Amino acid sequence: MSETPATASGAASSDAAGEIVSLYAAHQKIYARAVSGWFSAWRWALVWGTQILFYGLPWLQWNDRQAVLFDLGARRFYIGGLVLHPQDFIYLTGLLIVSAYGLFLFTAVAGRLWCGYACPQTVYTEIFMWFENRIEGDRAKRMKLDAAPWNGEKLLRKGSKQFVWLAFGLWTGFTFVGYFTPIRTLAAEAATLGFGPWEWFWILFYGFATYGNAGYMREQVCKYMCPYARFQSAMFDHDTMIISYDTARGEPRGSRPRSAPHASLAQLGKGECIDCSLCVQVCPTGIDIRKGLQYECIGCAACIDVCDSVMDKMSYPRGLIRYATQNGINKGWDKAQMLRRVLRPRVLVYTAILIIILAAFGASLMLRTPFRVDVVRDRGALARLVEDGRIENVYRLQVMNGTEAPQRFRIEVDGLKGAIIAGKSSVEVGSTESRWVPVSVQVPPETAGALGAGAHPMRFNITRLPDDSGGEITVHEKSTFVVPR
Repeated sequence: MSETPATASGAASSDAAGEIVSLYAAHQKIYARAVSGWFSAWRWALVWGTQILFYGLPWLQWNDRQAVLFDLGARRFYIGGLVLHPQDFIYLTGLLIVSAYGLFLFTAVAGRLWCGYACPQTVYTEIFMWFENRIEGDRAKRMKLDAAPWNGEKLLRKGSKQFVWLAFGLWTGFTFVGYFTPIRTLAAEAATLGFGPWEWFWILFYGFATYGNAGYMREQVCKYMCPYARFQSAMFDHDTMIISYDTARGEPRGSRPRSAPHASLAQLGKGECIDCSLCVQVCPTGIDIRKGLQYECIGCAACIDVCDSVMDKMSYPRGLIRYATQNGINKGWDKAQMLRRVLRPRVLVYTAILIIILAAFGASLMLRTPFRVDVVRDRGALARLVEDGRIENVYRLQVMNGTEAPQRFRIEVDGLKGAIIAGKSSVEVGSTESRWVPVSVQVPPETAGALGAGAHPMRFNITRLPDDSGGEITVHEKSTFVVPR
């Protein structure tokens, strides 16, 4: 009888104390298994394509210069035969808008295609994992190597991997800087390590960022740093093609003899999923797609490739894990029925907007004049009286030659009766150069008297004189003429 109160008291005190639960989970390294298949081939095709473009583009030449060069010092940006100045920043805005709407469209149609196939984080992670697989071995060997004590072999393999990773990262940083400093000049400097301070900074920064993100952080960048994973659900709907596990076909999952025919699964009380967990082992973010769509899924389709290979070995039909829509899975639609739902209103709207923006962007580039002019008033002297009672205003015209040949320009003014350009009215601007030209505009006293005191609209007409590169082109720039009190 005396033990009962004590026991009850102890239980009560234990309940009152509660249980301490840690909300922190230490990061567990993911050992992704290598996989081959249809989607893996597409992913590697894009890896090769993007990297050939990134590493090869700076070495291409155009008119005895680098084909793609962003010369920040000279404030000129070369893209093939196109020469842009900072005033052409609007084209970068247009490019970003095109990219955004392209992302919206692709996501609405088939989910995170960008993330799974072309995102730099995915591409470089694939490359670094390939290095790791070649040096340390497949998944099982890597796990065994990490668990083993340090010895000569482990030191050699780990050291070799680190060396290759660092070398590739620094090469990536070198190539990145080569878009802003002529890469052939940069290569000559590399022989003596004679880089400038900013070149050193960006080579090391970009190189080690690549090394850290692709070598160590990997899926953590996608899960915790990339904002796209957080708002992707707002861009999905029930007709978006996403990587899906067919629960009706796969459950109840479990092992079974390999000799068991597909027709006998109902008698065995089994679904098509043999619970091999290979879909988890190949996932670069370590999720189980059989639990449904998760924000960590980057849409790489590695689980589809490996599951199809297992289905082939078991003589089961492919597609247990496949690209499908939520409506298609729930309603049992075939692929044709799901594809017909692709052309739904939101997709058509995204497509129409994207086509309009692309058309406007292309038309703007085609109709772009080969030079630009900015007009700046001389703030030191807004207006002054000169000989013969004329009123003079002084301006500074920035003439930017967007061609790779010297150009001559004629400067005229209209909008004010009797207005003339005092002094030199023509100027020559060298290839791709930007030149400031001082210009004095004078009006006769009778015109000034008729206008009255204040600012009055006028217009500069800057005409490119015809030559071998093209005919006459005129640009009109508005300004004002000030008549003093």
